Amino acid sequence: MSKEKKIPKLEKFQSPRGVHDILPDEHAYFTVIKKVVRHRARQAGFRRISTPIFESKNLFTRGVGEQTDIVEKELYSFATKKDGDEFALRPEGTAGIVRAFIQHGMNQLPQPVELFYFEPFFRHDRPQKGRYRQFHQFGFETIGEPDPGIDAQIIQLAQLIHEDLGVADKLKLQINTIGCPKCREKFTNQLRDYFIGKERSLCRNCVRRLDENPLRILDCKNEDCQILAENAPKFANVICDECKDHHQKVLELLDSVDIEYSENPQLVRGLDYYSRTVFEFWEENGGAQNSVGGGGRYDNLVEQLGGSPTAACGYAGGVERIIELMKSERMLAPDKDQIDVFVAQLGFEAKKVALQILTELRGRGVHALGALGKASMKNQLGKADKFAVKYALILGEVEVREGKIILRDMKSGVQDVVPIGKVVEKVIKKLGEKNLDKYDPGDELKKDTSIRPEEELLIRD
Repeated sequence: MSKEKKIPKLEKFQSPRGVHDILPDEHAYFTVIKKVVRHRARQAGFRRISTPIFESKNLFTRGVGEQTDIVEKELYSFATKKDGDEFALRPEGTAGIVRAFIQHGMNQLPQPVELFYFEPFFRHDRPQKGRYRQFHQFGFETIGEPDPGIDAQIIQLAQLIHEDLGVADKLKLQINTIGCPKCREKFTNQLRDYFIGKERSLCRNCVRRLDENPLRILDCKNEDCQILAENAPKFANVICDECKDHHQKVLELLDSVDIEYSENPQLVRGLDYYSRTVFEFWEENGGAQNSVGGGGRYDNLVEQLGGSPTAACGYAGGVERIIELMKSERMLAPDKDQIDVFVAQLGFEAKKVALQILTELRGRGVHALGALGKASMKNQLGKADKFAVKYALILGEVEVREGKIILRDMKSGVQDVVPIGKVVEKVIKKLGEKNLDKYDPGDELKKDTSIRPEEELLIRD
């Protein structure tokens, strides 16, 4: 007797560690944040840009910094089998946008060029609440202007978005200057001299940073490193007059628009491209670990990536971190996916009429759902209850013959018999014109009716 073959157990698939599904309820928060960001960005003259999800790995090693945690530990990189080129999933937005600025000759556009984005990014970071390996950021980049007013405007833009989303009171702006390359080099040498001989009190990462970039030790979260950093030389002793003046003007401009801030001399940010102004928004009493976003100047990055010397400043905010904060503040995102009307039907003729009614309701801006299968009326109305609809339209073969339909208020249970031809207007009156979801692509898209040069030549001929 032959042995029965064992049927292999099917693998139970789940999302990889450190990433998450964005379910419909969560998307309500994404939608409102995206709308707020887009509104504030357009007000300030920013235009949206999207760069590829993956770029040349060298873009990030050269732009972000080869010795940064992002490149050393968190970069998702891969090589193509055909030619062996190395690529990486983007860990942040600025390097790719600067690459696009250079590649597409945006230095020829009116300066400064103001761009914003709302995109997914990837880092092999330690998963924790609000921090994921695939995460989303919105950000702003102003390229082509060195004035301190740009720094203040970028910070103000982030502040306004926090206010719109109801989380501004829970965030504190931390700000610092790390100067230009010349005064920063003096400071770096002083830090190295200070920390040499104290390696036993430094964490393993900071022992490495001592050679590569001592400035990063100031930003370390290790308690022993923080204690040492408190007594380290101060940048204020070596900062050049030009950088000092720039920083002072940024602070004065923030004062002029009533934005509160804390000067934090230990704030340096974790990316190598920063210069002069650096800033972060920290959750109240949470410290740097609870930063919801940050940014600063990167006046040397365009040149570093092959362009002409061009000043720039930017900011990136973490969407998931802001959503966590919104929820902790009990901010409710509006649910625009609510179904208003359920059309229940029995019989093929009723199904045809139901489809026509659904089409007209949706065309008028009503969120309408219909069960066009063979389920019983009880089953269909039970489904209407689960969707928490305001009204149900009930239609059978008898109603089709008589040209009538039952309109039921699902909350009160009261129902009317309405002529089929008048039911759409009746529903709209009950819902109210202001509650309809009206959208006409024709309002967005306009046809270019101007005559192009090549067409003008044909007309002449």
